[in-house]
Amino acid sequence: MTEPTRAERVAAALLRLPLGAFRGRSQGRDWLVVRTVHAGGASDKLVARALDGSDYVSLNLYRLEQGPLLKPCEMPAAKVAAFIDDLSVIAEG
Repeated sequence: MTEPTRAERVAAALLRLPLGAFRGRSQGRDWLVVRTVHAGGASDKLVARALDGSDYVSLNLYRLEQGPLLKPCEMPAAKVAAFIDDLSVIAEG
């Protein structure tokens, strides 16, 4: 069995997150996170802002027939993946 790609790991992690706005914790900081789904579930958008104003994360993920395609918004894919890997939900709504 092969190791999942970065995009596959992010795609699976996004499915575990609630839709809409929620507070999360990642990399030792609290975040305001918004996850939206578009095109009948074919794409996800996630935008997160650290509550202390120190950082920002934004990504689009497209669920294509050949597999997920991760498109970070003007930041390295490694930063997005590390954020998502460590993200836990503190409070929904």
